[in-house]
Amino acid sequence: MAKELTFEVDGMTCASCAMRIERVLSKRDDVSEAIVNYAGGEARVAFDDDVDEADLVAAVQKIGYDMRPATDDRQSQSEKYSEEAEAQWRRFLGAAVLTIPAMVLAMANMESTASHIAQWALVTPVEFWFGWQFHEAAAKRLKARGANMDTLVSLGTLAAYFYSVWAFFADQPVFFETAGAIVSFILLGRYFEARAKGRASRAITKLLELGAKEATVIRNGETMVVSISDVVPGDLMKVMPGSKIPTDGTITDGATSVDESMLTGESTPVDKSVGDSVFGATINQQGVIVVQATKVGTRTALHQIVKLVEDAQASKAPVQRLADRVSGVFVPIVLLLSLITLIAWSLSDVGSVTAVQRAIAVVIIACPCALGLATPTAIMVGSGRGAELGIVFKGADIFERARSIDVVLFDKTGTLTRGAMTLTEFVTVDGQDDQFLERVAGVESGSEHPVARAIQLGVEERDLYARAATNHVAIPGRGITALVDGVTITVGKAKLLADEGLLISQVLLDAIDEYESKGQTAFLAGWNGEAMGALAVADSIRSTSQEAVKGLQDLGVQVAMITGDNHRTAAAIAAQLGIDRVLADVMPGEKANEVARLQAEGLQVAFVGDGVNDAPALTQADLGMAVGTGVDIAIEAGDVILMSGDPLLVEISLDLARKTFRTIQQNLFWAFFYNVAMIPLAAFGFLGPMLASAAMASSSVSVVTNSLRLKRYRSNPRN
Repeated sequence: MAKELTFEVDGMTCASCAMRIERVLSKRDDVSEAIVNYAGGEARVAFDDDVDEADLVAAVQKIGYDMRPATDDRQSQSEKYSEEAEAQWRRFLGAAVLTIPAMVLAMANMESTASHIAQWALVTPVEFWFGWQFHEAAAKRLKARGANMDTLVSLGTLAAYFYSVWAFFADQPVFFETAGAIVSFILLGRYFEARAKGRASRAITKLLELGAKEATVIRNGETMVVSISDVVPGDLMKVMPGSKIPTDGTITDGATSVDESMLTGESTPVDKSVGDSVFGATINQQGVIVVQATKVGTRTALHQIVKLVEDAQASKAPVQRLADRVSGVFVPIVLLLSLITLIAWSLSDVGSVTAVQRAIAVVIIACPCALGLATPTAIMVGSGRGAELGIVFKGADIFERARSIDVVLFDKTGTLTRGAMTLTEFVTVDGQDDQFLERVAGVESGSEHPVARAIQLGVEERDLYARAATNHVAIPGRGITALVDGVTITVGKAKLLADEGLLISQVLLDAIDEYESKGQTAFLAGWNGEAMGALAVADSIRSTSQEAVKGLQDLGVQVAMITGDNHRTAAAIAAQLGIDRVLADVMPGEKANEVARLQAEGLQVAFVGDGVNDAPALTQADLGMAVGTGVDIAIEAGDVILMSGDPLLVEISLDLARKTFRTIQQNLFWAFFYNVAMIPLAAFGFLGPMLASAAMASSSVSVVTNSLRLKRYRSNPRN
């Protein structure tokens, strides 16, 4: 039996660190999977149930990193990066105050002994106090027989420093200021990087901050204010207008409208009354209500969303594998290139000072930080922005899969339509309208299907009642039978009644044709060998469905609709929406087969369904998009969870996923290009150590900054 835990990891400074930790954990026989996220500072490890967590921690500590199991109350990533940014800023300021005078002395061509001593004195605290973190980390890596970015920085700055010490006594030119400048530039880069990573990870913090901190509970007849952590299932909570609902629950008293935009992304308030479910962190807008808590703590919809977003951010996109492989071998290759550069220039007539400077520049310029940040930062920002818009991506691979989707297949009910059908028309052959409706309602009382609910509500609206019924037998995709008033009633499609031997008059057949031509769902009901009437129900099309279909088509994606309705009804609805391809008369269990047929045509299929009845089709599809609410947010079948039924979210999710993947590609391109282009420039003397350190720091910052552009993604891709 395997279990999965998240660990916090300290000491990672580049992608090669994450790769090494991942490799050490993955090599263990008792670990089935290990994913280390450099940008997030975390490791997700799946391991055998009988393994002591301390063994995993010890294995990582052995190679020079600190790892500990993450707790629910752990410091948020944004807070952690904020503290790191402040610390790096203080170090940078201290280093800069000492380095700038040293650089002024060096640039003034003051080659006197006093000038050299002053530079030495100014740079020494920069190298061994403000830059001590690099040497300490490098020593840990060396002790564990490893190397990373800190190794490169430490080696480069120490080489510049101690060469200058030797040069001072040998009466040769010194470049103490180079060591100080490298440390200062890299500290500044670390500050900007930490600050940018904090902004990238802020989405989860913002989600958690939406939750209420206190709740007004009613216990033993007394009303008291308690911390949200003290609320337990079953507690009655009094929620005033304008207040946040403390936790998930059910309304037991009162009626109101609730702003659920933090969950669904929809700004329109939702009417709620006794018996309706409400969710923590949503806002009660009008009346005073009493809510009985059902889910608290990490079981609430809000925390489930956060968990899914965290899982996506901790996962690894397939496109990152190449970067990981490169990062894993990059540091030793760079050290070899630096050595070759040193030897080659030492054999030339440029002098030892120039040879050392160019070797140092190669070491400094080649840090693989940008490679390690390219993918995870884009995923962090893209998934976080998605959560703000009511879209939850459940894995990093989704961003890559979304770009190849050829067709989006909508299950009609509840996605393109509201899923709330109403009884629109009916006709009887004998004029006994009330008896007909009451008997049909009795049969339908044994079903929770939307059509059945429409019949029952239609009967109630006419001040009639459903007659008692027994022996209900549902015939999936065709209809239902039951015993009412001692008579077997059959309700369903014309083919079902014909198969049951009931005669169908031309009047009813004409009525069926008329209803279906209007895009309504029509069916018959009969008993005693004859169809006694026809009924029609209609499901209103969502106001944004047509816009969503057009938007997907503008993205170059085909749109298709699948439904259990007959071809005429389905075609009428599709025509209103501008959908060309319709799969009609599809039984509930056949949806996955229809998805497979599209895939057999060579198409990459995204299926949009409700996540419960459509689970097989969601699983079969190349990309499953489950329409959910706070109740079923943890739908396992879907790859993408759409927190509201608005079909525009389908277009937005595909567009955002594609833009996120495009950002990953841009980041990886520039990260690779940077190293490929800059190493030769440094080796051939076109880029000095100081410029190399500034360029190295800016490369990581530029990758994170490029990812942060996704935070400005607009909810309407066409704006």
